[in-house]
Amino acid sequence: MRLSVRADPLEAGAWLRTGSSTVALALNLVPFAGIAFLWFIGVLRDRLGEFEDRFFATVFLGSGLLFLAMLFASAAVAGGVIIAYGARPEGLLESAIFTFARAVTYEIMNLYAVKMAAVFIISLSTLSIRTGFIARWIALLGYAFALILLLSGRYIEWILLVFPLWVLLISIYILIDDFRRPSQAATTSPEFNSRR
Repeated sequence: MRLSVRADPLEAGAWLRTGSSTVALALNLVPFAGIAFLWFIGVLRDRLGEFEDRFFATVFLGSGLLFLAMLFASAAVAGGVIIAYGARPEGLLESAIFTFARAVTYEIMNLYAVKMAAVFIISLSTLSIRTGFIARWIALLGYAFALILLLSGRYIEWILLVFPLWVLLISIYILIDDFRRPSQAATTSPEFNSRR
C-alpha cells in the first residue's frame, strides 16, 4: 500500500488511476492481518497465564483492540474511496469528499493507530519485564520502538513498519521458545515423571 499511495493527506489521487488494484489487494488482506493480530494477542495472554497483571493486561488488550479497530476503519474508508472512484471516476478527485476521506484515512492510520501501537508495545514490554515471559532485550527494544512511534508518527513515512517488525520478532521468539521446551503431553506423562 505504501508503494502505491503517497503518505500525504492532500495528495491529488493519482494512485487511483495507476495503483488502485494494488491498494484493493492490500485492503483485502487487512482482515486476515487482523485475525492474525487477534491470534497473536491470544497467544501472548495464554503465555502470561496467572502472571498477568490486571492493569497492564487491560491496557495491553485495550490498545491492541483499538489499534485493530483503527486499522479496519482506515481500510474501510480507503476501500470506499476505491469503490466510489470505480463508480464515478470523473468527479471524485476534485470533490471535497475525496479530500476528506483521504485525510481521515491518513489521520487514523498515521496518527491515532500509530499511537495505539506504541501504547500496545509499552504495555507488553512492561508485562514482559515484570513476568519474564519474553526476553528482556526484546522488551527494552520495544520501549525504544514505542518511543520512536510516539514521537514521529506522521513525520517519517515508513514508521508504520516498526510495529509489525516488532510483532514478528516476538512471534519468532515465541516459536523458538516453544520448540526448545518439552511438549506439555510429554511432561505430564507417567514415563516422564518416573524419569525425573
